[in-house]
Amino acid sequence: MSYGLYIVGFVIIIGGLIYGAVLLQVPTHWIVVGSVVLLGIAIVKGVKATRQKDASK
Repeated sequence: MSYGLYIVGFVIIIGGLIYGAVLLQVPTHWIVVGSVVLLGIAIVKGVKATRQKDASK
């Protein structure tokens, strides 16, 4: 469940950044590129932050 909350929080942050970029009249293709990169970072960080330690070690 904590992974879901992590991703939801990151999506809210990305949404705010998108809104700010639209207000600043950033070209749409750059907004899309930035959003995809940030979403990828969110997934990697979310998995890293919420994964459980290996029991064998």
